[in-house]
Amino acid sequence: MVTACKQGDRQAQFKLYQLYSKTMYNTALRIVKDEDEAADVLQDAFIDAFSRLDGFRQESTFGLWMKQIVVNKSISALRKRKIEFLSLTGNEDVIADDREIDEDLAYRVAAVRQAIDQLPEGYRVVLTLYLLEGYDHEEIAHILRISEATSRSQLMRGKRRVLERLAKSN
Repeated sequence: MVTACKQGDRQAQFKLYQLYSKTMYNTALRIVKDEDEAADVLQDAFIDAFSRLDGFRQESTFGLWMKQIVVNKSISALRKRKIEFLSLTGNEDVIADDREIDEDLAYRVAAVRQAIDQLPEGYRVVLTLYLLEGYDHEEIAHILRISEATSRSQLMRGKRRVLERLAKSN
């Protein structure tokens, strides 16, 4: 399909869009936290991907390449909002093992999502990139233009706040 897209096949582009749009929209939404902005990010990302398709060397899957574009576009959208990330230094407390929650899975997922949504922007973005998108601290530092130490600190503080909110809701 990618080869057909490189040759300008609009049907192949539409199939790729249908295949990846929902996943990429959800990725953008987890980062920008606004449905309209996530839709704009998605549109910009696909336009960018299809215009740069000749540069796609197929060293990874199209999905991974597309996800990187979506993440970068989402981070750019946040920067346009002039988000300032807290620079945190010093030793951080180690977060204790995750607490078991004895409720049904749907309730737990909703509670975690709500707790993540309530985090300050910097914590939420780092936590999302690390836990949900699978980036490591070096990659997050590069993407967000922060230090690796700041990435680690924000992740630990974000986890701590999520755990605290979940404990309060039980």
